[in-house]
Amino acid sequence: MITLALSKGRIFDETLPLLKAAGIEVLEDAETSRKLILSTNHADLRVVIVRASDVPTYVQYGGADLGVTGKDTLIEHGGQGLYQPLDLKIAKCRISVAVRADFDYASAVKQGSRLRVATKYVGIAREFFAAKGVHVDLIKLYGSMELAPLTGLADAIVDLVSTGGTLRANHLVEVERIMDISSRLVVNQAALKLKQGPIRRLIDAFARAVQPD
Repeated sequence: MITLALSKGRIFDETLPLLKAAGIEVLEDAETSRKLILSTNHADLRVVIVRASDVPTYVQYGGADLGVTGKDTLIEHGGQGLYQPLDLKIAKCRISVAVRADFDYASAVKQGSRLRVATKYVGIAREFFAAKGVHVDLIKLYGSMELAPLTGLADAIVDLVSTGGTLRANHLVEVERIMDISSRLVVNQAALKLKQGPIRRLIDAFARAVQPD
């Protein structure tokens, strides 16, 4: 049995066409089913539904043989023990710095001010600001980042941005783009050795389904 870890939402929705191109169909709707393990039309392949931030952990420790996860999640996880054969070029977005529209971010950075930055991407944010020589106090949040500058909790946020609509709705502006993000296929290295044939076939099927740039 091959187990593929996916998270609900955009990654799940955009992985389905790739699976379909590989002749694989998930037999239940992840949004309406209460089940966390979903069957496919292949008796030897199942899908497990896990929290997005947990996908690399499930794959690393063998709870799943492979998974689909965002580059952001992978960087924060560290990628230990994971083979990363493919950029699937789905769920594209970016990680950016955003502030209140009335906050002069450029001046604060230029003056060497110490900034309070709210984010769930602590590793990415720390590395980015350290490379710029900007002193920051990082505040780890799990919920809506946009609230942090509005309540005075933080001067800035580091978060995923897709269209920017949520930022605009909350009177925030994007001031720096840190990196572009897309989703990767990750594979458990032990599983790749033990189940080499079926996993290789699945990797090849994904590779054929990925749209070239």
